[in-house]
Amino acid sequence: MEMTENQSDKTSKHKRERNLLAFTGAAALAALALSLAISALNSRRKKSNKKDLSGSNARINLSASEILKLADRIIAKSKEVHDAVASVPLDKVTYANVMSPLADLEAHQFPLVQSCVFPKLVSTLEDVRKASAEAERRIDAHVSMCSKREDVYRVVKAFASKGEWMNPEAKHYIKCLVRDFEQNGLNLTVTKKEEVQRLRAQIEELSLRYVRNLNDDSSCLLFSEAELVGLPPEYLKSLDKAGNDKYKITLRSHNVLALLEFCQVGTTRRMVAAAYGKRCGEVNLSVLESLVELRHKYARLFGFSNYADYAVDLRMAKTSTKVFEFLEDISASLTDLATRELALLKDLKKKEEGELPFGMEDLLYYVKRVEEAQFDLDFGALKQYFPVDVVLSGILKITQDLFGLRFQEVADAEVWHGDVSVFSVFDLSSGELLGYFYLDIYMREGKYGHTCVVALQNGALSYSGERQIPVALLISQLQKGNGGHSGLLRFPEVVSLFHEFGHVVQHICNRASFARFSGLRVDPDFVEIPALVLENWCYESFSLKLISGFHQDITKPINDEICKSLKRWRNSFSVLKLKQEILYCLFDQIIHSTDNVDIVELFKHLHPKVMLGLPMLEGTNPASCFPRSAIGFEAACYSRIWSEVFATDVFASKFCDDLVNHHVGMQFRNKVLAMGGAKEPIEILSDFLGREPSIDAFIDSKTKYSP
Repeated sequence: MEMTENQSDKTSKHKRERNLLAFTGAAALAALALSLAISALNSRRKKSNKKDLSGSNARINLSASEILKLADRIIAKSKEVHDAVASVPLDKVTYANVMSPLADLEAHQFPLVQSCVFPKLVSTLEDVRKASAEAERRIDAHVSMCSKREDVYRVVKAFASKGEWMNPEAKHYIKCLVRDFEQNGLNLTVTKKEEVQRLRAQIEELSLRYVRNLNDDSSCLLFSEAELVGLPPEYLKSLDKAGNDKYKITLRSHNVLALLEFCQVGTTRRMVAAAYGKRCGEVNLSVLESLVELRHKYARLFGFSNYADYAVDLRMAKTSTKVFEFLEDISASLTDLATRELALLKDLKKKEEGELPFGMEDLLYYVKRVEEAQFDLDFGALKQYFPVDVVLSGILKITQDLFGLRFQEVADAEVWHGDVSVFSVFDLSSGELLGYFYLDIYMREGKYGHTCVVALQNGALSYSGERQIPVALLISQLQKGNGGHSGLLRFPEVVSLFHEFGHVVQHICNRASFARFSGLRVDPDFVEIPALVLENWCYESFSLKLISGFHQDITKPINDEICKSLKRWRNSFSVLKLKQEILYCLFDQIIHSTDNVDIVELFKHLHPKVMLGLPMLEGTNPASCFPRSAIGFEAACYSRIWSEVFATDVFASKFCDDLVNHHVGMQFRNKVLAMGGAKEPIEILSDFLGREPSIDAFIDSKTKYSP
């Protein structure tokens, strides 16, 4: 599906010593226990005697001037170490004087860098946020400069060529260091190096121009109230009005998606979908054509025949051919299901609107209508069963039990806002401190507006054998609630919170020796898989009861019928929308693997082929308003589907029949989460599954709930 303008803009920057009680809403005793936990979660920190987190080098609450001074010290220390490595004679290189200093520098400096960078996401002070952004700019510029140092590259390459015995992870680390330098062209001739830098600058400028064109687009349509029948009253209230008393629909994704989902008037849906698909028509088409041409030239400087092979080479998929096979296999396997879905939607439209042909503008609306007819799910009422504290408590309970962990809130830890909580994470059996995580989950002004996890410190093992523990931060924008009552979550917010906490567990349980492979610094085709696996617990009756409780009586979780409906709803009528996403992924892969493609004609050809004969809306040009292909996900749009498919395989094969199987959970922790980026993802999954991952479970999950 298309990425929103704001999301695409963000991709331009390569994204109390008391146990927390976590319990089910089903037991009466839990009410008292949970109230104690909630009280602990929400209590304000004292202003003095703040505790340091033993083993954490992340610095909290730096002032604006302290952030900038720390950034300068980071840069100076980095230069000192790189200079020392560069000065090693090529015939004297050893692991101790080349590799170890660089690895230890990265491990030591990562939390300091994050101390400078993360305040721009969470600080309540504008001067601190500005200083944080400036510090990030300075550090980024320095890191970029270091990655182009030929003197350091020569020394690292000399050691790599020496063939000294090392363990597999150390070999992988050295290979990655060499590759990083060579991706900047340091193994190329002077002429080619200059061409690499020139092309890179042009590509970046054009990518940003594409997104800027979309962000600057202010086109809108005017409709009377009669033309907007079906839209919720609160949606209409949010719209501006023109002088003739018509409503103004600006062509932003949130406006358009809501209208396409709720508006009962087919002509309105068609007008809006067509206008949305025509944005930046000729101008962005020209930009994308130039971008693709430059990317192919760039890839060929590195010995690849096209940009897609260059982009996919370092990812789990490995080759563009593999991506094509994957997408086409998924699409073909889902064709029968999609055909049945489309037939039902067409019948429904015929009943409501007569003989008007079914078009792409009708997809979201009629899927919504089918869901309303088939599922007794009132998501507004469902929200009352998901108080923030009950959901969080259930998530912690599930992950503790599954992965052999113990979470303990830290009293009076230093934080940047009174709503922030800090937890220690221990191994349940040995008592070993594994790491920490911060929860900054409530909305406030000036804070980053999306739910995400930020690594504040990566785990690592120093040359001397000392282990550095990981530290994570989960940021969200949840309603806090009023009058001491816990805020209530919409079901998608519950899923999102569980997903992101999956990343926290992924970060904490990583046991890689090198900071380079620690935390979330793994293959981008793989990084989402563990969190997507954990999302499944949001749709199973056992776990849904653990994370729910009626807000006026938390001992009453959601009932069995709603649990079953949520599970069926998840996969029902999802195949046509998935086929649409595959269409865009194929388009992205083709333009980045083939020369001189007529982009407009390509979409016209692909659309009916993938979408079961449904044509593109006349006059639209999807390539002009598809930012994922322009910046951030170029030649890699497939990655979201890839992750979802293999996460489904992991869950169905290992967890589905026993959600609380501690033995399987520990295997997942030790064989998947602990590895991080130290091994190839396909090896990690194959080791856990006992075979290579497959698409079969994903297809089965769609078939099981097909119409």
